[in-house]
Amino acid sequence: MIKINNKIFEKIISDVEIENSISRIANEISSLKIENPIFLCVLNGSFIFASDLVRKINQNIEVSFVKISSYIGTKSTGAVKELIGLKNDIKKRNIIIVEDIVDTGTTLSELFKILKKLEVKSIRTATLLYKPDSYHGKIPIDFIGFSIPSRFVIGYGLDYDEIGRNLPHIYKLKH
Repeated sequence: MIKINNKIFEKIISDVEIENSISRIANEISSLKIENPIFLCVLNGSFIFASDLVRKINQNIEVSFVKISSYIGTKSTGAVKELIGLKNDIKKRNIIIVEDIVDTGTTLSELFKILKKLEVKSIRTATLLYKPDSYHGKIPIDFIGFSIPSRFVIGYGLDYDEIGRNLPHIYKLKH
């Protein structure tokens, strides 16, 4: 257990389990032989997952970043704000969205709409963590590391008020 800002968190997924899951996802993506993909990584949370994932992909790829957020503290606000836009020309390109976590699906749905307007060829999604009980979106999640209960989690890129991203394991808020 760890304590951050007077909240107690307990480990639910180890670094070894995370590494094994990322290898599995990378193998699934590589086996599809997607033509000239752009891995579109959603900052800030996905940076560690994205870094580990793209290094395991066995083909030439591009990596780009966007910053969109719908969280304040431990709650999803439901309001998406695009903070940093796309810089690459992605028209008629195959996109793989890389998320740290898919919760309600608000962020993913908004990003999907933006990408459709930019006339991309295809969109797939990869996430380390997925909360099926919280997900209200209609976008398919193609590559999932772990399905987890609807609890607030930190570690491995995920934070609580910007603290905890550097933790090697995934922790859930203990009630």
